[in-house]
Amino acid sequence: MTIKVTVWGENVHEQTNEVVARIYPEGMHACIAAGLNEDPQIEARAVTLQDPEHGLTEALLDDTDVLLWWGHAAHGDVRDEIVDRVQARVLQGMGLLVLHSAHYAKIFKRLMGTTCSLKWREAGERERLWVVNPGHPIVQGLGDYLELPHTEMYGEPFAVPNPDEVIFISAFEGGEVFRSGLTYKRGNGKIFYFRPGHETYPIYYDEQVRRVLKNGVKWACPEGSRWIDSCPNVPPEQAPNPVEVKGEGLHKPGEEGFK
Repeated sequence: MTIKVTVWGENVHEQTNEVVARIYPEGMHACIAAGLNEDPQIEARAVTLQDPEHGLTEALLDDTDVLLWWGHAAHGDVRDEIVDRVQARVLQGMGLLVLHSAHYAKIFKRLMGTTCSLKWREAGERERLWVVNPGHPIVQGLGDYLELPHTEMYGEPFAVPNPDEVIFISAFEGGEVFRSGLTYKRGNGKIFYFRPGHETYPIYYDEQVRRVLKNGVKWACPEGSRWIDSCPNVPPEQAPNPVEVKGEGLHKPGEEGFK
């Protein structure tokens, strides 16, 4: 079965910063999608903030198994109704990979329910991501760690809920550590936060990073049927066991509840 993937990119720095434009001339979103499309099981396309409806139409999300999200400078420009739309699809079962500075994306903060803040430093230092869960599907094909020679530092505390699983812990040249690979389940959907991806370094060309993203897509792919969370009103005559209606109710038969 082909896994249908959508890569969402903010596409701001590529148009405003000459370093980013030189490293990613087609855009970071296009580079990420190209890396995923190296795998014959994955069919990836890219959309951006500037597209109509930010590229995330109802039809496209309905045709997406896994969504990757990269943002940094324009989190506030993402319309709330689009965030609502993406959240609904995650709860129904669509996978979500949140990349690097998208820790501050509206959708990630919405799903986490916290500030998702952290420490940071931009000094081009070495990062070593230690695999702390070697049996996990996301790290298959890797060794004990993967190393990036130049990257931005993220440091603890990372203000997110305790994850279901920690996949990577990063050690930086300056001494800080960071939980760089975290998984969560929200509703019927699986979420993977992966830290590397600062835009002034060619991180999304790295073969090991691409391996993690491919594995992450396969792990986050929906399992089972789509869960439509509609909060239905179940009439007494449809209860599994007989129910006698007693007293008066707030709602009329068949009336929807308050949401």
